[in-house]
Amino acid sequence: MEALIPVINKLQDVFNTVGADIIQLPQIVVVGTQSSGKSSVLESLVGRDLLPRGTGIVTRRPLILQLVHIDQEDRRKTSEENGNLTVTSILLLYVCSYSTLIFSCKLHDLLYTIYTMYCTCGISDEPIHLKIFSPHVVNLTLVDLPGITKVPVGDQPKDIEIQIKELILKYISNPNSIILAVTAANTDMATSEALKVAREVDTDGRRTLAVVTKLDLMDAGTDAMDVLMGRVIPVKLGIIGVVNRSQLDINQKKLVADSIRDEYAFLQKKYPSLANRNGTKYLARTLNRLLMHHIRDCLPELKTRINVLAAQYQSLLNSYGEPVDDKSSTLLQLITKFAAEYCHTIEGTAKYIETAELCGGARICYIFHETFGRTLESVDPLGGLTTIDVLTAIRNATGPRPALFVPEVSFELLVKRQVKRLEEPSLRCVELVHEEMQRIIQHCSNYSTQELLRFPKLHDAIVEVVTSLLRKRLPVTNEMVHNLVAIELAYINTKHPDFADACAAGSSQSGSVPEQTDSGTGNWRGMLKRGEENTAGDRAVPQPLFASSQQKGYAVNLLDVPVPVSRKLSAREQRDCEVIERLIKSYFLIVRKNIQDSVPKAVMHFLVNHVKDCLQSELVGQLYKTALLNDLLTESEDMAQRRNEAADMLKALQKAGQVIAEIRETHMW
Repeated sequence: MEALIPVINKLQDVFNTVGADIIQLPQIVVVGTQSSGKSSVLESLVGRDLLPRGTGIVTRRPLILQLVHIDQEDRRKTSEENGNLTVTSILLLYVCSYSTLIFSCKLHDLLYTIYTMYCTCGISDEPIHLKIFSPHVVNLTLVDLPGITKVPVGDQPKDIEIQIKELILKYISNPNSIILAVTAANTDMATSEALKVAREVDTDGRRTLAVVTKLDLMDAGTDAMDVLMGRVIPVKLGIIGVVNRSQLDINQKKLVADSIRDEYAFLQKKYPSLANRNGTKYLARTLNRLLMHHIRDCLPELKTRINVLAAQYQSLLNSYGEPVDDKSSTLLQLITKFAAEYCHTIEGTAKYIETAELCGGARICYIFHETFGRTLESVDPLGGLTTIDVLTAIRNATGPRPALFVPEVSFELLVKRQVKRLEEPSLRCVELVHEEMQRIIQHCSNYSTQELLRFPKLHDAIVEVVTSLLRKRLPVTNEMVHNLVAIELAYINTKHPDFADACAAGSSQSGSVPEQTDSGTGNWRGMLKRGEENTAGDRAVPQPLFASSQQKGYAVNLLDVPVPVSRKLSAREQRDCEVIERLIKSYFLIVRKNIQDSVPKAVMHFLVNHVKDCLQSELVGQLYKTALLNDLLTESEDMAQRRNEAADMLKALQKAGQVIAEIRETHMW
């Protein structure tokens, strides 16, 4: 199982080449407040001076530290092949023109320069990768983060606390990470900021290990026995105490090896019963063991994750396509595919089916039978028509002589007025279908023909051609729908079978006996006819042309009195209005049924089907021209970059898959 940590290190190296963080690799993340001893713990694990020191925030970027154990005889060869290359890559990546200066510096000076080069006041989330080969280390992958702080100092940003916390959470939120929470022994363990932030993401404590530093700096008469035994704050993975080098030791160049020897002596003297379970060496072995078991548990999910991402990036790379060689063939292929997908979306046979909302042919069907159909059904046959309007039309149609029958012209006049109201919703139906035909263009661009994203000019040209075709068909379709309503208005067919049946039913209900004529037209005419027996009692008594009455000495001329707008209707007038209203409603329902059936057919023929049939020929005729090839097939500026990035990531994922595949099952136990 010892071979698992080098595997993770290899994976880390693989993904470093593409600068991506899409794989959450198992690693140990070191968290603690400023001056809690994080740097000293790391240097003790490495066995040499490594990290820059100073006041305030020194660690300003994540440092991913890989410790690789090697045999003594292989030390020189590995250092030459890997160590120098690693340092050189850091120089090339971060300092470039400063290489001469940096090669003359010590390693911690190098890191300090890198820390401050791009983040003089605040912090940066761009990590630094450093690999250490040594016979004196165990295999570990550690991440050193900036220390937790509360108050900005000097020219630090006011939100420095928030910046640092967000950076820490970014790393410890990785479920594959082990959190190394560092707390100084001369502070209250119950107020440990490191343990507090760890619990935010690791509530059950399964991946948190506590390290208590500065055991030798506790007040006289006190010890950390209760803390190390877990009696104050229990930690599932354990609590390990260490003794760091003091600032005086560092100033006096005290070696890390000497510090570890003195640490062991201190533990034997101060905590003899706990000496074997504390100290830097025990911490290193514990971290190694925890990391190996953690890697073993994470490895199956890691394999799956890599395979899934590889498939996704392969698909993404395929969508970007290869550089175009035969532009003529490519253009024709893209045009044909777009036209086919457009038609398939209307027919409901598209490869990509929208699940969030109705699209294409399904929405057109909804417009016809739900939106348009319900709108027509909501139109009241007598809407906007009052009884006084009907009565006025009847009286106006009689002319100067009182009529014995209800005039037929009043019925035609009023029914045409009502039928005309069907034109507006019919034209709105055309508009809605036209809008959906326009939306299908974007649907095909987003889901069906992603290759068009490579060529923005071709995409824009296709959109323009289809939009122009739809725009040309819109007035033709509107004219046809307008004519459908005009046809209904042109001839009021009172011999329509449904109208005759409705009139017969209405006559039976009213108790009148209709005239019997051919084709049943007597039904409605009988309803209009006034029998002498029904009207005799309603004869008005003739009034004199002029009537005079004495009102304060003045005569009143009745011709000067305006016609009343509303009044109580006589029994005869009431019957006449009811007859006309019943006939209007009956005929209106017949026409509405015709319009509800004929308008969708007209829209399908003049707009939808015409566009489907002519789309490809229109696109080819407008765009498939030699003079346009180079311009239309010009890739977007960032397409080549995205293709290269996707290719690099795919190679990294494939390499990572090979690295994991090399692990034998026996290595995991």
